[in-house]
Amino acid sequence: MDIQKIIGDVVAKLAGNPDLIKSFLSNPVQLLEKTFGIDLPDEQINQVIEGVKGQLDLSNIDLKDAVGLVGKLKGLFGK
Repeated sequence: MDIQKIIGDVVAKLAGNPDLIKSFLSNPVQLLEKTFGIDLPDEQINQVIEGVKGQLDLSNIDLKDAVGLVGKLKGLFGK
């Protein structure tokens, strides 16, 4: 499975959609599985999540919301 292609496809679908981005930031695994039909082993799904996070444009997201959501996301990964 081409992880880079999946990352590109997800980023393209999230681009310009602040609600989807917020959903991704709050629960990325659920969004990837339910919205995009992506069901990968944990190691690969984590690569997709990190890749998407690195390419997301958060300029359209309310920073207060984004900071809270990123904090929750960090909690999921124990960082």
